[in-house]
Amino acid sequence: MQAVLAGFALGFSLILAIGAQNAFVLRQGLRRAHVGSVVLVCALSDAALIAAGVAGFGALAQAVPGLEWAMRIFGAAFLAWYGARTLWAAWKGGQVMEAGEAAQSRRSAVLTCLALTWLNPHVYLDTVVLLGSVSSRYPALPFALGAMAASGVFFTALGYGARGLAPLFARPAAWRALDLVVGLTMWAIAASLIWG
Repeated sequence: MQAVLAGFALGFSLILAIGAQNAFVLRQGLRRAHVGSVVLVCALSDAALIAAGVAGFGALAQAVPGLEWAMRIFGAAFLAWYGARTLWAAWKGGQVMEAGEAAQSRRSAVLTCLALTWLNPHVYLDTVVLLGSVSSRYPALPFALGAMAASGVFFTALGYGARGLAPLFARPAAWRALDLVVGLTMWAIAASLIWG
């Protein structure tokens, strides 16, 4: 049980910070657009990454020269593009959606979520390398299950809990502000990947 709790605590603390994936889940939750699919993609992706980290994939990232650099550049390019798109939506303002209105197809939402998850080098450094190295101090399976449970709880709470903010986001100005914060967050993460 100690390993489960340690995995849960570390997994929850790593995923708590606002990032590209969390901002997307929050936005989908506010829109009530394909929330179940997005939450499921995030939780399953995290579970796969946690399993890889606990199984020792972090050693591969350290053993292959240039892999981390390539992941950083590719991830930064994607986040810069996504941030620009979101900032453009904030600038236009007239096209913002009301809470509950679907913005994109389920396929498009899932593909965006997969890209924001798997093209983000921070997820490999945090989830695979850091969590994987800490897991060596505990029995692997209970630790991994605890971290996976933290991911499932967090994404479910974020996606479905966003509905409580729906009255605030009935105003177009709130959507513009959210788009502005999300876009700038994406650009800040992209910059940190290049220069960090």
